[in-house]
Amino acid sequence: MSSKKGAKDVKFDSLIKRLDFPRKSSTVVFLIVILAIIGFFIWWLNVPYIEDIFTSATISLVMVLGFQLYMGNSGILNWSYIGYVGIGAFASAILSMTPAVKSMQIPAMYPFLVGLQLPFPLALFGGALIAALVASLIAWPLMRLSDSAGAITQFALLIVINVILSQWEQVTNGPRTFTLGGKRQTTLWVAFAVAVLVIIMVFYFKESSMGLKLRATRDDRNAARSSGINFVAVRYVGYVASAFIGGLAGGLYSHYILSITASSFYMLELFMVLSMLVIGGSMSVSGAFFGTILVTVLRQGLRQIEQTLSRRGIETSGSTDIVVAVLMIAFLIWKADGITGGGELSLDSLRRTFAKWQEKFRGLKQKET
Repeated sequence: MSSKKGAKDVKFDSLIKRLDFPRKSSTVVFLIVILAIIGFFIWWLNVPYIEDIFTSATISLVMVLGFQLYMGNSGILNWSYIGYVGIGAFASAILSMTPAVKSMQIPAMYPFLVGLQLPFPLALFGGALIAALVASLIAWPLMRLSDSAGAITQFALLIVINVILSQWEQVTNGPRTFTLGGKRQTTLWVAFAVAVLVIIMVFYFKESSMGLKLRATRDDRNAARSSGINFVAVRYVGYVASAFIGGLAGGLYSHYILSITASSFYMLELFMVLSMLVIGGSMSVSGAFFGTILVTVLRQGLRQIEQTLSRRGIETSGSTDIVVAVLMIAFLIWKADGITGGGELSLDSLRRTFAKWQEKFRGLKQKET
């Protein structure tokens, strides 16, 4: 009898855990559902211009999520991240292009690269792997640095990567435009599928023991070390994982734009990604998600205003970036945790918010009576 009862208890406990799983994973479910609703609505509208905006925003979301994976959990501003986006963009483009286009586009390209051609999915994954491989080869000694020294080193590394990308004529066509040729491979649904995958990856990295250890090094490196955490190793894993997602975003970008240069992956692109993360909230995956949506809508609205004013003879070039920069400064001063406050959108957070609104409503009712 006791063994049967024990077996029943085990089954009951496993059932409770299964029922509890959606609650723990509610953030992933909510974010994917929101993205799916927006995507299906835009697809239903069937307006090419709006579809392009959504596809571009989804690619930006993948970039911001990869940026958040390391910066949000380690607390270190990873300036070099956008360089890995560029590596992934060029690598995946070269892997997917036909030999004829490569020979015509870059006559001096290395012969072994000219004959190499992979299907788009493999080229996309291959570009991300190459970005992660480059990061794994150079990152280990950099992971010992924190605070201003770490940030300055990452900035110097970004400059090194950008110079290589802009001068390596046998691979990237140097400072000239690199044109992929063929048709666009990154469609609305391809970008959506990759974004869903990356949301799951980044969230579960954050919730894993590795993510917890990485946040421990962010909060107090010495305390984490005294607890037995190898802060160099956990930072290294987070850095390489972030570079992989950056390379994935770069591959999506190059197969969407079909014409790239090294300058496409430098300060302006880094500013866009950083502004989305800061405004949304760097400490959470939900912050990266909603920051991307908010800044994308804001930038598109401001660009429409710029075009309208330009047609009337009023020069407002660059005002979009100025407004976004001022907004980022305002958030850093008055709301450093971003619009999400550093928290995640989840069932628990919705319940707490609902309970607060209930208390306020009851308080108003009591005042009226």
